[in-house]
Amino acid sequence: MTDGSKIAKSDAQWQAELDDETYRITRQHGTERPFTGRYHDSKTPGTYLCVCCGTPLFSSQTKYDSGSGWPSFYQPVAGEAVAEIRDMSLGMVRTEVLCARCDAHLGHVFEDGPAPTGLRYCINSASLTLAAADGQGEGGQGEGERGA
Repeated sequence: MTDGSKIAKSDAQWQAELDDETYRITRQHGTERPFTGRYHDSKTPGTYLCVCCGTPLFSSQTKYDSGSGWPSFYQPVAGEAVAEIRDMSLGMVRTEVLCARCDAHLGHVFEDGPAPTGLRYCINSASLTLAAADGQGEGGQGEGERGA
């Protein structure tokens, strides 16, 4: 379980702890190809944690099939779990979603989701690890996997 304090690590520390793909996506604001992530079509009940620090981010109860090719949720487990910042990369304006505890890049949020929020949190699978409701986690990189 996490204590909620902000995590600050050097780029070298993150690079040493994460595999290349996870580092590229979470620390360099990358994106995995659609329909390739391990959770894009997962129906396993549980809580999705930040792969870098283990912070609970999204519940499987708010996950839905957006057809986008990335795991999509209509709300985080708590408003303070994620941070949102304006992203003007790639010649467009979007809202980037970060883990509020460790600043890992998670994905983007769009205003085209289902009720009750109308939001679509479009999240990279590589930014997440799933703590399955039955206690059988699906694995991952960060402290969530180590139980910290």
